[in-house]
Amino acid sequence: MRAKVYFSKEITPEKVLELYRLLGKELTGKVAVKVHSGEVGNQNFLKPDFWRPVIDEVGGTVVECNTAYEGGRDTTEKHLKTIDDHGWNVFDFDLLDAEGPDLELSIPDGKKIKKNFVGKNLKNYNSLLVLSHFKGHPMGGYGGALKQLSIGIASSYGKAYIHGVGDTNGDIWSSDHDSFLESMADAAGSVIDFFDKNIAYINVMKNLSVDCDCCEVAEDPCMRDIGILVSDDPIAIDQACIDLVYSAKDDPGQKHLLERIESRNGVHTIEAAAEIGYGSREYELIEVK
Repeated sequence: MRAKVYFSKEITPEKVLELYRLLGKELTGKVAVKVHSGEVGNQNFLKPDFWRPVIDEVGGTVVECNTAYEGGRDTTEKHLKTIDDHGWNVFDFDLLDAEGPDLELSIPDGKKIKKNFVGKNLKNYNSLLVLSHFKGHPMGGYGGALKQLSIGIASSYGKAYIHGVGDTNGDIWSSDHDSFLESMADAAGSVIDFFDKNIAYINVMKNLSVDCDCCEVAEDPCMRDIGILVSDDPIAIDQACIDLVYSAKDDPGQKHLLERIESRNGVHTIEAAAEIGYGSREYELIEVK
């Protein structure tokens, strides 16, 4: 059965909310809303006002976790300052791993890792809304829903654990690359299991840089904006975004973004996630004017 992915070329806060409502996915109980708070200096991340209508709709608490690399978000003190500076404090906000110990999620059938470490405050939530800025990424090739579920939800230690494919003692940034991508797929699955699939996903294809919002110095966008996608399947929504990039043949920046995705074998995260089986690469794209 193909997953439904709602799509609109119109990129506005109001359209995000419209597509979310069309999805018809009721997020029950206390709702965590995963955002990317944006590295200090980054110019491409999607700002709080853009997400405000859908966050207000679900009555959610915006959540984030500390990073594993040095910057403006690698400690609780610095990250909370960045949260304030970037305007996220207009919402109820929870830095999930502000204090330890981490919450350990088991991955008995993981391809590469058998456990995942997330901020302990995740246990306070019943459902999850994943807000992703789809774009390139220096290591993953691209960043979308699967990255938000894995690296995004992982604690600072958990991020290092995923990057190191379970080994945090060596150079976590030079582990076997495909194994790292498969570890992301494993970690994403553990979060899906934790919430018993009570999750909705929104990917916005805007400010399409080859670099992630985690980059302090990011390239400016190279492709034209494409649109908004909404689904309850994280694999389908990421696959649909990749397909939309491939179909944008008249965009002069397409080749540059595809080089970033392909040189990092970015699609392998989607392949690994589909093999695990918590979603499908087959989807129906439902365009909304």
